[in-house]
Amino acid sequence: MSRIIAGAAINGAYGHVEKAEQALEVALGSHGDDTTVEFPNTGYYLPVIYGTTGEEVTKLNHCRKVLAMARDLLPPKVTDSHWVPYLGHTLDAGMATLWAEEVFEALKYLDGACPYTMTPSPTDDNLWLGAADDVILRERGIEFVDGTAPGFAAIVGAAPDNQTAVNIARELQESSMYVFMCSESGGKRFAEQLAEENVQMGWETRLVPFGPDTSSAVFALGFAARAALSFGGVAPGDYRRMLLYNKFRVFAFVLAMGPVDDEKYATAAGAINYGFPTLADTDIPSILPTGVCLYEHVVPNVKYDEMVARAFQVRGLKVVPSSVDIPTRFGPAFEGERVRKDDMQIEAGNPKVGSPCFEFCRMRPSEEVEDGKIEVVGPEIDEFEPGACIPLGTLVEVSGAKMQPDFEPILERQVHTYLNCAQGIFHMGQRDIAWVRYSKEGYEAGLRLHHIGAILHARLREEYSAIVDKCQVTIYTRVEDVERVLAEARAAYAERDERLAGMTDESVDTFYSCLLCQSFAPNHVCVITPEHPGLCGAYNWLDGRAAYEIMPTGPNQPVPKGAVIDETLGQWDEVNKFVFEKSNRTLERFSAYSMLTDPMTSCGCFECISAILPMANGIMIVNREYVDMTPCGMKFSTLAGSVGGGQQTPGFIGHSKLYISSRKFISADGGFRRIVWMPKQLKEEVRERLDALAAAEGEEGFVDKIADESIAQTEEEVMEHLATVGHPAATMDPLF
Repeated sequence: MSRIIAGAAINGAYGHVEKAEQALEVALGSHGDDTTVEFPNTGYYLPVIYGTTGEEVTKLNHCRKVLAMARDLLPPKVTDSHWVPYLGHTLDAGMATLWAEEVFEALKYLDGACPYTMTPSPTDDNLWLGAADDVILRERGIEFVDGTAPGFAAIVGAAPDNQTAVNIARELQESSMYVFMCSESGGKRFAEQLAEENVQMGWETRLVPFGPDTSSAVFALGFAARAALSFGGVAPGDYRRMLLYNKFRVFAFVLAMGPVDDEKYATAAGAINYGFPTLADTDIPSILPTGVCLYEHVVPNVKYDEMVARAFQVRGLKVVPSSVDIPTRFGPAFEGERVRKDDMQIEAGNPKVGSPCFEFCRMRPSEEVEDGKIEVVGPEIDEFEPGACIPLGTLVEVSGAKMQPDFEPILERQVHTYLNCAQGIFHMGQRDIAWVRYSKEGYEAGLRLHHIGAILHARLREEYSAIVDKCQVTIYTRVEDVERVLAEARAAYAERDERLAGMTDESVDTFYSCLLCQSFAPNHVCVITPEHPGLCGAYNWLDGRAAYEIMPTGPNQPVPKGAVIDETLGQWDEVNKFVFEKSNRTLERFSAYSMLTDPMTSCGCFECISAILPMANGIMIVNREYVDMTPCGMKFSTLAGSVGGGQQTPGFIGHSKLYISSRKFISADGGFRRIVWMPKQLKEEVRERLDALAAAEGEEGFVDKIADESIAQTEEEVMEHLATVGHPAATMDPLF
């Protein structure tokens, strides 16, 4: 362990703690002890402190205790004449730093002049986002669970010039990494360099400018802590499990650019506690032996063009480069990229203009498909006026020994994902309501319509090689051709919908599992049935079947139903055996149709949570976009902390939005008639499907009988509303 690093980190920790203490005294001078302290819209309090100590910091006076703990943790300062165990003391200094930084940053939210936007992306007059709320955590956290995001890079300081900053950011984006930015060097900040080059930033593009100060780095560590608490089932205060979880499951590292001062050394020491190494572009001392981090702890003098690859190596991160051959970069980080009208070269499918635009995948006999054939029937981009809205049809034809008609819509849905991964292409919608835009920047780089075919062929052949032996793509840009093929596509869409609508849990003898989230919640098992889609909303029964065909050893495995144990609850002996084994022998039973008896576990990726309202004899549903208080007395974030992490919690379940309108929705507990409250936004989102289900069951106008936040904010107010509108829950048998 370097004495220089130890001395600097410990000195820096003293500075961070003193700065936080001074800020606290200022805050106490103008606010009462009971003033609320929080990062807005999160159920994890101050997450680094909560995760490592269990302390629930909710009031200003709670900060006194935390800072006293931080000061107690500070080791003696390093001197030339007295040797101490540098590593242990340095790690203690790092943790004290993180606690102090978190208090310091939380105090910034006390006044109306908060320096952060508290939005998913920068605004026109403010670059810095501050702490992510729980909506963002759950939207983005699932990407760390399913591998879409391998990890994150925390960039501290600034690159020597703007182009170097852009190159590093793009390389990290192309590798699907998140990039968390803070601090400055030489009066410049990495995020400011990207902004000057008009690079889109925000959670959507995975380039996240947390804050301008070194202390803002604690937001990145807080995100990691919350991932462990939310998805990993780590108990607050179990610091050992918290740190080990991050070391082995959250692949992150620090890139320190420019001079490293004592404050940065101290913050880096805090990151090392989590197993996150630091790589620097300057000649600072190195810490090469393994120990707390998987490999090296501090690596200096890294060249900029080697920095990302070297960071992956040091962190033990394997990233497979994309095989898509296009003139712009390609990766999931570009999915959130927007192409505004002024930046657009051409578009198709703009609903305001009404030009036809569709995508259609169909299975063909092998002899009718020429693998790799890509054809544009009609004009290319160059032949259209800039800014034009063109007709566009994308026909994907596939063949394969294991290909089945049921797999066509699964492959077709990937068009949206794959095209959005291309820098310079914006895609929205599916089927015959697609909307596509090409940016001027992408066009000038050489991006053309035939690259749609190149993208789809490469990705389908790579990701779906188990069922796709051949793939050809035809792009139509003449209105008569688009309308002709569109008529065929619409006939196929209708036939598919009719086929899928007829599928029930009783019509199959096998369900499918999804164990993707076990990387974060080791005991969680998702069981997907035709009428009970995955709780994240991303997987249905057909997806599970296709995934198993594609990767027989993957996370989606067939689950034979076996003999019926309880038809009403939805319990089968073979399903229970599967859940028991795959939950690490912790869950003995699983009910597909009940939230009261042996409900399904949750990882944390659910779109919604249902919770009982006992006095109302019903349930409330809250979606993760809703951040206010609910009638059960808990916000979504608090509920999520109780439901997630692979726990089986009777009376509460996580689920998808689509499941709400399923015939099997908590059917053992009374079904949809038990729904007495949900946010107005969610109510409107599910209205059409839920009203159709209710009408078929003789409950006309049911959705309008459900209370929302504009009608009732407490359980008592919900009960009054039920009596007023004659809600069926008021006359149903008691829940208990």
